[in-house]
Amino acid sequence: MPNIDYHFAGEEELDSPALIYHEDIIEENIQKAIALAGGPDRMWPHVKTYKAPAVVRLLLARGIKRFKCATIAEAEMCAQCGAPHILIAYPLIGPAITRFIKLRQRYTASVFWAIGDDLEQLALLGAAAGAAGPAVPFLVDINTGMNRTGVALEGGLLKEFCLRAGKLPGLSLMGLHCYDGNLGIKDSGEREKAVAEETQKLMAVREAVEAGGRELPVMVMGGTPTFPCHARNKDVFLSPGTFFIQDYGYDSKYRDLDFTPGAAILTRVISRPREDLFTLDLGYKAIASDQEGDRGLITDLPGARPEAHSEEHWVFRMTGSNCPPLGTILHVIPAHICPTTALYPGVYVVRNRQLVNYWEVSARNRKISI
Repeated sequence: MPNIDYHFAGEEELDSPALIYHEDIIEENIQKAIALAGGPDRMWPHVKTYKAPAVVRLLLARGIKRFKCATIAEAEMCAQCGAPHILIAYPLIGPAITRFIKLRQRYTASVFWAIGDDLEQLALLGAAAGAAGPAVPFLVDINTGMNRTGVALEGGLLKEFCLRAGKLPGLSLMGLHCYDGNLGIKDSGEREKAVAEETQKLMAVREAVEAGGRELPVMVMGGTPTFPCHARNKDVFLSPGTFFIQDYGYDSKYRDLDFTPGAAILTRVISRPREDLFTLDLGYKAIASDQEGDRGLITDLPGARPEAHSEEHWVFRMTGSNCPPLGTILHVIPAHICPTTALYPGVYVVRNRQLVNYWEVSARNRKISI
């Protein structure tokens, strides 16, 4: 972890727990990402980490024109900000198809993209689109081993799937979508090797499909851990998400990713039930609890060890009588910032250790207007 003081002027006036975004750190992370990508035109980042219009506007101001989403609400948030290209990288099933078509009809200045891994599902989307406007640009979703969505990269079925999907009415097959979260290997050299092998297989399929008469000009590749690996391939778009805000989980695991945690939760010591224990008002209703092991790092007390975590309380152990006094304000870097942000209706914004703004997390809701 970098040696950063996350305290700021006036923090004692805020009720706790409160999620704080440090705008100057976030802007530095954005610039690092763009430099690593070789320019903003190659970026197709995911918005799930922050779900906030203010961050989308920061990215737009720096030349990023493409955004990736998991929900209709996230897509609408991006459209309201004027994003030119919006990819919903999640299967559109049931009412989500209708909502997607309504998005296209309402926000005509944005191009909405879809993904698919099932011909029946894609046919339904194409039929809905055909009755409501121009063809939907879409990407075939690839399963590289996560086994949650996607057409299997192995086994020889991908080429045939692409050729058949490319003939569906109402749709326009544009390329491949590959989120390789299964390649989040800690060792950067091993990660690089695994990504190179995966990319070689994908490019072979791409060549085979194009030889069959279907062009695949768009390749949207990777997530945060594999971002530096894919950045070396100038022929693809890059779709990380977390590192703009960054968290303790990625910072501690991927030391080769030079991004600084830009979010912290302001919390207070509310009890000292024993000499060696203290309790924070930071239960798992205020910080993501999906991570095994440490769910966050107390920046002022890196030696504190979690003892028990419940809905409204987080108990820590300290050696001897070193526990902080009752009422002490502490700052915790979440292990997983994406679901942590979704727990808050808005975030307080600090710049140069001064409280300067409050950003609404509008897309934490499943619906904005559509």
